[in-house]
Amino acid sequence: MRSLLLSSLLLASLWGSPIGGIAIMVKNVPITMYDVHKEMEQSKTTAQQSADTLIRKKLEDLEATEKKITVSPAEVQEEMERMAKQNNLSMEAFLSTMQTARGLSEATLKEKISDNIKGQKLYSSIAFAKMGQPTPAEEAEYYKLHLDEFSLPDHYQVVTYVANAPEALQAKMNDPLSTNPEVISKEETIPSKGINPQLIGLLNKIKVGKFGPIIPNGENKFMTFYMKDKPNMVTEPLDSVRAQVDNMIVGEKRNQVLNDHFTRLRLSADIKVIRLP
Repeated sequence: MRSLLLSSLLLASLWGSPIGGIAIMVKNVPITMYDVHKEMEQSKTTAQQSADTLIRKKLEDLEATEKKITVSPAEVQEEMERMAKQNNLSMEAFLSTMQTARGLSEATLKEKISDNIKGQKLYSSIAFAKMGQPTPAEEAEYYKLHLDEFSLPDHYQVVTYVANAPEALQAKMNDPLSTNPEVISKEETIPSKGINPQLIGLLNKIKVGKFGPIIPNGENKFMTFYMKDKPNMVTEPLDSVRAQVDNMIVGEKRNQVLNDHFTRLRLSADIKVIRLP
């Protein structure tokens, strides 16, 4: 009797723990309060939004297991090397940047990359078999609805800010009139032709009078752009951006197929929300 009482008290203590207790059960697999708190902190979302994200991820993990989808350490390493090269960083500098800018340790980064690769494999098995190529009518309609995404200025008039630490740049962005000797600024005119397509994509997303995101500058420092002007906007003809249009349409279709799939899966799955923070 005493043994049963002690076991009951221990179980109640574990269940009632504010951090380590069980928050949600998905197909008899637990999501803990710690998981929810961690997701809230990392994504800056509410408890309910974080719970929805974790439930979706758990359903994806369970389906990947059922489909025997795996990710090898070599695949993770290859993706890390690709990301480092894309940012013109050595592996050591890349890992340091991810730790400083995003608070991701090497182990956490590898876990996230592994999850992303697994997700891509899972998505391919679900979505790609259900989608066809966009028709000319779909291309024309999408193009007309998103003309701003296919428009480029003659050049970008920016102020480039560079600092050793992202915190210094964030402080500058929060208070543009402040002065900080750690932050170096320079006015630049960046042409819209003949530059890295990723840089064009980044600059296009920055609205005039606004700062862009803080990014590594490839020299073990961090940078951000302040957009002063985008003069002489010109819209590219459909024929010259047709491949880009097709990729965007397929991406949207893919996301819709996946969302529909996991919405149906969630409705039919055994999910119990016990409590949230």
